[in-house]
Amino acid sequence: EGLKEIAYGEWEGKLPQTVNENYHDDYVRWLTDPGWNAPTGGEKGIDIARRSSQVIQEIEERYPSGNILIVSHKATIRIMLCELLGIDIGRFRDRIVMPTGAVSIVELSSRGPLLHTLADRCHLDETLRSSIGT
Repeated sequence: EGLKEIAYGEWEGKLPQTVNENYHDDYVRWLTDPGWNAPTGGEKGIDIARRSSQVIQEIEERYPSGNILIVSHKATIRIMLCELLGIDIGRFRDRIVMPTGAVSIVELSSRGPLLHTLADRCHLDETLRSSIGT
């Protein structure tokens, strides 16, 4: 639950143009600062940061050493990385690129999170790496 994708509420499954037409003011607020503004009936970035941080904390407590694989969704991963690295949650789309199928590596140490790899897709063949929307 803590790693699920952002809840888009009434915007779920709608194209950005449709959302802009039907929920213009909410859409503009969300584009401006998705950390503190939710999609209509959806979830704010800070709420995603809060729930995903709880998962990270549980993992750290349960597995104090070793490698852990976390699988999630693009927005959630970007928000988690912002939270871990001290980047404003509201800038997650502006500061971190996260294409579909990407792998990022973060070391959680006594000195804090250290980003080793961001959005690597070398495991995908060229066709998938160059596909539109990924």
